[in-house]
Amino acid sequence: MSQYQFLSDEWVAEARKIREELGGAGGAVPHKVRMNLVITEVPFGNAPVDAHMDTTGGDMRLDLGHLDAADLKVTVDYATAKSILIEGNPQAGMQAFMAGKIKVEGDMSKLMALQAAPPDASAQQIAQRLKDITA
Repeated sequence: MSQYQFLSDEWVAEARKIREELGGAGGAVPHKVRMNLVITEVPFGNAPVDAHMDTTGGDMRLDLGHLDAADLKVTVDYATAKSILIEGNPQAGMQAFMAGKIKVEGDMSKLMALQAAPPDASAQQIAQRLKDITA
């Protein structure tokens, strides 16, 4: 199986294929949140990567670009984003937040509620597939 750098164009294309293959499922998420992400210190390209996560459809959708009406914006460095989103390490997020490496603008209660929800079997399958394609 090929592996790609997290958030590279190739990785995003492969992640979209995985989502389509699994019927668009992104794992059931009980909390509704529209979050814009700014990923800094990306090891490729010259600029931060703008991305978003949207759970308002009942599943988690992660894609490039920003949403027009987001509940919050999170700015985080690449290594921390990869640790949280791909390696499934919430402790990395908490440590980075406490160290001031994560900046949150907007409704932080939505972020806290999202973190408290345990992943379902579908979300775990998707997470493993994304981990498998990530270098």
